[in-house]
Amino acid sequence: MLQTLPRSRTSSGAAYLDRGRRGETVVLVHGVGMRIEAWAPQIDRLAEDFRVIAVDLPGHGQSAPLGAPPQLAHFVEWFDRTLDALGTGPVSVVGHSMGALIATGIAATAPERVKRVALLNGVHRRSAAARKAVEARAREIASGVFDREAPLLRWFSPDERTSEAHSLTRDLLNAVDPAGYAAAYQAFATGDSLYSHCWPNVAFPALFLTGAGDLNSTAGMAREMAAAAPHGRAVVIEGHRHMVNLTAPEAVNRALVDWLHWEVENEI
Repeated sequence: MLQTLPRSRTSSGAAYLDRGRRGETVVLVHGVGMRIEAWAPQIDRLAEDFRVIAVDLPGHGQSAPLGAPPQLAHFVEWFDRTLDALGTGPVSVVGHSMGALIATGIAATAPERVKRVALLNGVHRRSAAARKAVEARAREIASGVFDREAPLLRWFSPDERTSEAHSLTRDLLNAVDPAGYAAAYQAFATGDSLYSHCWPNVAFPALFLTGAGDLNSTAGMAREMAAAAPHGRAVVIEGHRHMVNLTAPEAVNRALVDWLHWEVENEI
């Protein structure tokens, strides 16, 4: 049975979890079809040393729907308003998949809000074939008739399909609101290049982490973004795919803790 973590809500209807009080604030933004619970291993570890805020995307978990056309820019604006409502000041932002696109957007449009940015399984400038495939999936999901098992085949290797991570992800996909899922997926499908130009201008530490077996948020994409950012690092975890934060939590947590202790001055 899916265990629901406790949440609060902003006045605009964004649901969030707030845990830990030491150190700087880290904000976690999940991917399409997920919700706060997909960050459980990261929340537990990071809250030992940092304040951790995890948010439900619009139309996911307990957050209100977006209330705007399903475009990436509107999700970024929603996230900007949510940070404002939380009164956090500058934060370190970690985004997974769709959350990585939102993290890219806030780094590009409101860099004053960001101390560090980490993209987990982030997509960057898809090929024409990949874009065609993801846009076809977006149309299928928008139709209201779609296969909730299909992402699991892409996100997990065969030997991971009896794991707790797989079971949790299946439960989250089965629980997601169809309209919220469709809106987020539309933005995800069409937003991979919107803010992709930003990395040469990002002055803060930027981590790009993915699983070596992720065929859509590829190691090549992570390395390309890291090379473009003045203070970028790529981490590729062998033997894992798209849900690497759940299938390799110890490795991901180590990379995130290192990133949170990384100061730009050390690179000079």
